[in-house]
Amino acid sequence: MALRTASASAITAGTPANPSQTSANASAMSPELEQKLSLMASHRSVLGYLLIARGTHPSIIRHSGVVFEGEQGKRYASVVAKIVESVQTGLDEVRRDDSAPAGSSDESDEVKFLRIRTKRHELMISPDERYLLAVLHDPSAASS
Repeated sequence: MALRTASASAITAGTPANPSQTSANASAMSPELEQKLSLMASHRSVLGYLLIARGTHPSIIRHSGVVFEGEQGKRYASVVAKIVESVQTGLDEVRRDDSAPAGSSDESDEVKFLRIRTKRHELMISPDERYLLAVLHDPSAASS
């Protein structure tokens, strides 16, 4: 069974605009959203997920999995935000350097989904305007 992650915009559709307080957001999430996150977290290959509010200082709105507990979770959230920002900056730079046709210079390419695979894990990131959804999973567990 393939692991399917929902986009950050689909996951956060029921979340309030001000994601500053984790507990307030947790209680404000729709039952459908709760079900999607729970289903995703229960998949045998998923080690955990992070729902992160974008901004100058990315903050964790919600998480699952011991890998994202405490300081380790904060480090992951910061790194995920930096990865997305770096890739977006690279895309913008390439776009600027492209000899784009006249009239299309206002268009920018935006990151929709990132998948980073290492020897042990796979990190899938779905960015949204206000949020980032990151899912860490063990690809070897998915195939067994």
